[in-house]
Amino acid sequence: MAPADQTSLFDLDPPADALPEGMTYRSGFLSSEKEETLIELIRSLPLEAAQYKAYTARRRVISYGGSFDYDTNRLRPAQALIEELEPLRQRVAEWAGIAPEALVHALVAEYSPGTPLGWHRDVPDFEEVFGVSLGAAATLRFRPYPPDAPKRADVIKVSVEPRSIYALRGPSRWAWQHSVAPVERLRWSITFRTARRDR
Repeated sequence: MAPADQTSLFDLDPPADALPEGMTYRSGFLSSEKEETLIELIRSLPLEAAQYKAYTARRRVISYGGSFDYDTNRLRPAQALIEELEPLRQRVAEWAGIAPEALVHALVAEYSPGTPLGWHRDVPDFEEVFGVSLGAAATLRFRPYPPDAPKRADVIKVSVEPRSIYALRGPSRWAWQHSVAPVERLRWSITFRTARRDR
């Protein structure tokens, strides 16, 4: 198989019926050059270990537009989105078909090798979720919520390539939990969220 043909295999996005309902995915959302610029920016940010009550996670994060306090289950104020991430917010919003100002929250995360992210739904203060993946590939896993729901389907696994983007809307946002399998190499993600419609 020629190298060009091998590359094209990685550019094929999964069919919609292979994803949880409401999820969309696009590979090649960013160029390699843009990815390198964003990784360089992230390396300069004051990331801190994510804290979930008494548990300190292995991934390091920084939030813009709000920071969720898991001790009180409340969204606390956080600094506004930095200017360097505004072009990415603009591009994500254009892809999503919404106004950039609708993306009220951003979370930058770093996953060192072996770092997982456990089963969860994103905090209820937010509605739609848009994730941009950088560095290493990752496997997102989805299962129906609540986990003990009758007629529970098998876990759906979605390979998330570097420079790709995905959206969680509707059922994929509310009727499924997701997790990230431990990564093999250093990975970063930038996740944008819209505000909850009924809040």
